[in-house]
Amino acid sequence: MVPLPKLTLKKFHDGLINREFKAREVVESYFKEIDKHDDKIGAYLSLDKEAALLSADEADLRIKRGERLDLLSAAPLAIKDNILVKNTPTTAASKVLEGYKASYDAAVIKKLRSEGAIFLGKTNLDEFACGSTTESSAYKKTRNPHNTSLVPGGSSGGSAAAVAANLCLAALGSDTGGSIRQPAAFCEVVGLKPTYGAVSRSGLIALGSSLDCIGPLTKTVEDAGILFKSIAGVDSKDSTSRETFYGDDLYRPKLERVKELVVGLPAEFAGADIHPDIQSQMTEVVKNIKSLGIRTKSISLPHVKYAISCYYIIMPAELSANLSRFDGLRYAPLLDDDVKNLLDCYEKNRSLGFGKEIKRRLILGAFVLSSGYYDAYYEKAQKVRSLIADDFARAYEEVDVILTPTSPIPPFPLGKKVEDPMELYFADIMTIPANLVGLPAISIPPGFQLIGRHFKEADILGLGYYYERLSNN
Repeated sequence: MVPLPKLTLKKFHDGLINREFKAREVVESYFKEIDKHDDKIGAYLSLDKEAALLSADEADLRIKRGERLDLLSAAPLAIKDNILVKNTPTTAASKVLEGYKASYDAAVIKKLRSEGAIFLGKTNLDEFACGSTTESSAYKKTRNPHNTSLVPGGSSGGSAAAVAANLCLAALGSDTGGSIRQPAAFCEVVGLKPTYGAVSRSGLIALGSSLDCIGPLTKTVEDAGILFKSIAGVDSKDSTSRETFYGDDLYRPKLERVKELVVGLPAEFAGADIHPDIQSQMTEVVKNIKSLGIRTKSISLPHVKYAISCYYIIMPAELSANLSRFDGLRYAPLLDDDVKNLLDCYEKNRSLGFGKEIKRRLILGAFVLSSGYYDAYYEKAQKVRSLIADDFARAYEEVDVILTPTSPIPPFPLGKKVEDPMELYFADIMTIPANLVGLPAISIPPGFQLIGRHFKEADILGLGYYYERLSNN
């Protein structure tokens, strides 16, 4: 019997090369767990059993021959369904892409394939990654594996739930305003949003092009570092990507280096709007960080209070531009064949294909970009974005890492907030700033967030690594 709950990427690799189990045994075990539990959880939208088992057999044959395996060889991963995997369904959880199969691999998928990773299937998400609960998917609602009456967070709720329920070894998600970190907190797993540009966005169905990041959801901080390092790097198909050398101790740093870090505690993220349970958790987190010999310092981010308002102007504007390509003529079949002219085709296909939340954001995005309102809203939001970035730059003159809750509220029941978009938007108040500024951030159980300087993933992974070891003892 393969001990799936105890497997991490490193333990899986060691067990594979030590012949404690075969790759096929592990992959089959995951599919059995999916068959057994996913009807209740709803983590996956599609599975690719045949290809996964074939890849597992190839890995077992390589081991039998004594060939060297990369760290991610045969690792069974789940992929959020807005990341292209060639010849597999890619819907972004929207009816407008129903039946579409990707014609090429995303850059991150190419990197993972080159290391021999296995893709079990595509996970559920809020439609086009717009949401905080994975309830706006056109196909199913995902439930929190720890309590199926609660939401798993979103938009990468399917990936987070799959990791938490042991339905995969690790997963990829995307993060536009907290879509990796918030579901990681709700599902009690680790979620890393890299620096903007550290990971190629080529092959990611775009929501907000200046905000989107692909990143890992894993069981441990070390696993997040392993998966991040494998997908990071420059890509000729993404002009915003950058090559950065992270070193060999990215996810297993020396404690002496971590102890040199100073952790900032923003006054703005400790207010009365935070749920008492979250406040209590954060008090314990700060206490544990100090017990590692790490110094903390109070800081201020005065303009961060405008982050949600700023984000919900910039993101819908970019979404409106990015989703204009889904017009009924490309990617997927027409949803209504009875069209009279081109305008009728657009109206019917987009009306039938997009859900309520997408339509809300598309209308808002078109409005803030329209003549007479661009200067009043979009341009002003970009100026506020610069002020928020300046706040972080000043803070990093005094500290190395900033600590906040990942979410101001704990997981809540399905359906409770779905009709109140303002309440749902507020749930992203802690995570949005890192996207606006392009900073790396990681969510670690029990649900706190570490935000680092640009391309300083090593700082947040290092601190997270030792915090995790401390809390597991």
